[in-house]
Amino acid sequence: MANWKDVIVGPQTPLEQVIACIDKSALQCAVVVNENGSLAGMVTDGDIRRAILRRASLQTPIEQVMNPSPTSVAATMDRDEMLALMRRRAFHHLPLVDGAGRVVGLATLDQLLGAVERPNWIVLMAGGLGTRLRPLTEDLPKPLLPVGGKPVLENIVESFAEQGFRRIFVAVNYKAEMIRQYFGSGERWGVQMHYLDEQQPLGTAGALSLLPEQPTEPMIVMNGDLLTRTNFANLLQFHATHAACATMAVREYGQQVPYGVLTLDGTRICSIEEKPITKHFVSAGIYALAPEALEFVTAQTFLDMPTLFGRLIAARKNTAAYPLREYWVDIGRLEELERAQREWVRETR
Repeated sequence: MANWKDVIVGPQTPLEQVIACIDKSALQCAVVVNENGSLAGMVTDGDIRRAILRRASLQTPIEQVMNPSPTSVAATMDRDEMLALMRRRAFHHLPLVDGAGRVVGLATLDQLLGAVERPNWIVLMAGGLGTRLRPLTEDLPKPLLPVGGKPVLENIVESFAEQGFRRIFVAVNYKAEMIRQYFGSGERWGVQMHYLDEQQPLGTAGALSLLPEQPTEPMIVMNGDLLTRTNFANLLQFHATHAACATMAVREYGQQVPYGVLTLDGTRICSIEEKPITKHFVSAGIYALAPEALEFVTAQTFLDMPTLFGRLIAARKNTAAYPLREYWVDIGRLEELERAQREWVRETR
């Protein structure tokens, strides 16, 4: 079990060090204390991701990123009172302080509730042809290609099951029967597996029109050829915090220009930057969608996620970007599949 003392940091601790601290502890937060041990602030996983979107330096002191006025409670507070407060205020962490305001503990929602089962549906897009991986996909659909001694899709299902998600829909098309036969009802993994049969390819969003009913909670939609150590509860919390209709997980992608790049003022050369790297945020193939987003999906019609987000933006619905910083690999190309086969077992230890 994680020790709350492992996530205690000082106001001047660099962002990079705090990220490492949070990742190691698995508590998804850090508590910032002054020299005398009094509470100075709180840093959540969401605070870190917002700093990444602002392109904050990894050497930024954490006092520039933290919430300087977090709610705290007396360590003597009754457990039921703590739980009621956390539910009422949608808190996942609550610093515990003594009579002098010094931090003496950290209450977490998961610890107070025990094992958590999450009501959110998972939709995995697993109907692609896998043409870039031929000849490997001539006999097997891409989701059944092995990584770490088991199919890619099994690794994905296990990750969701471990995090308390129980209802999983899989959109299938190419060699669908092989996927059905392997996973069946999902009982072996402690989940309920359902299948969305695409009679024709519907894209990364179109298969959502095949869901048997309207969900009542936000759902996670993910490409079935991704391996990641993402904490999906953090994604849903970020989605809720930003009151988003749709949230797209994004990764920073750098591209180097192979030449010197000039800045001009008319014909005058102002500066030359040799082989600069331009950085952009790109889609990571993981999304959180509110139930209302399904109103923008046309039944039995090809629709990809960028187009769905475009429709939501045009309708002035709130959309958000959630930066991924955890391990992530797309096995759509042979070199990435081979990299995953080398790395995945190490990442899951």
